[in-house]
Amino acid sequence: MKTFKKILPMLITFVSISSIYSQEEKKEDNKFSLSGSIDAYYQTNLSAADDVTQFFGSSFANELGFALGMANVVAEYKGEKSGVVADFTFGPRGDDATGGYNLNQLYAYLKVSESTTFTMGRFNTFLGYEVISPIGNFNYSTSYLFSNGPFSHVGLKVDFTLSEKSSLMLAVMNVTDVNNNLTGAYSIGAQLGISGQYLNLYYDNGEALGFEIDYTGGFDVSESFYLGINAAIADNDGEGFYGAALYPKLSLSEDFSLGFRGEYFSTKSDINDDSSVFATTLTGSYKVENLTIKPELRLDTWGDVKPYVGKDGALSDNLSSFLIAAIYSF
Repeated sequence: MKTFKKILPMLITFVSISSIYSQEEKKEDNKFSLSGSIDAYYQTNLSAADDVTQFFGSSFANELGFALGMANVVAEYKGEKSGVVADFTFGPRGDDATGGYNLNQLYAYLKVSESTTFTMGRFNTFLGYEVISPIGNFNYSTSYLFSNGPFSHVGLKVDFTLSEKSSLMLAVMNVTDVNNNLTGAYSIGAQLGISGQYLNLYYDNGEALGFEIDYTGGFDVSESFYLGINAAIADNDGEGFYGAALYPKLSLSEDFSLGFRGEYFSTKSDINDDSSVFATTLTGSYKVENLTIKPELRLDTWGDVKPYVGKDGALSDNLSSFLIAAIYSF
């Protein structure tokens, strides 16, 4: 009830604004838009009992039985040279991503030229292959690389279009996933894009994540087959992680696709031995108008630890599950 009371005034405001703009004549370059999604899922463990302690170590979609994702509402106003985005989230997925802040993104931008754009505020991270919103990912569950990297940043970034196939982004920010700067520490970021391949850098002098370098890209192998790639390494005074993931996706028809994620991920420490996991995820995607149904099988296998308890009561190094998610976008 409390969540509903929080959402209702915002929805009334959005509907009112939309109604005003639909009735008034607008300039061609000034456009207001409202978009978003809602998602929910059902999940059950296959190799272990449906116990709240038996879940994968990645972010989101870790509940069992019937569970909620989030309601996501994105309001954007585009002017000729400037604009603003307010991205609201409500629900477990949004709470995990924002720390219960309910604001996934909130920023304004200014196009100072055809090739240069300044953005200030809170924006989602430029590192990694996956994103917070489920409509931006093919797999419903998320990878370890995404879960251990940044989610969002608060700061100033500048995007440069270098050519038709190349771009550069530079940023000065608070340390990762921090809205208020209480320590006086800052971070820097950079992204170089060439023909759909991106090399990303984050550095905060050991204040939070430390240093991360990340490659994200992919290739159209054929008209119906795409191969996505992600690889990253992070280090903070000897502790961090590294890994790589492949994302092959096959379109079987206009409405149905199959996607796979194979990921190797390892944590590293100067004190403890490394722990590594090989995670495989097979996802189907069936679309009916704006509704997407995603059945998914996932198996995570750890190399040197046994963090799970199997149905026979013995410790196990692997966990498998089945989920089916419903995602509606608007």
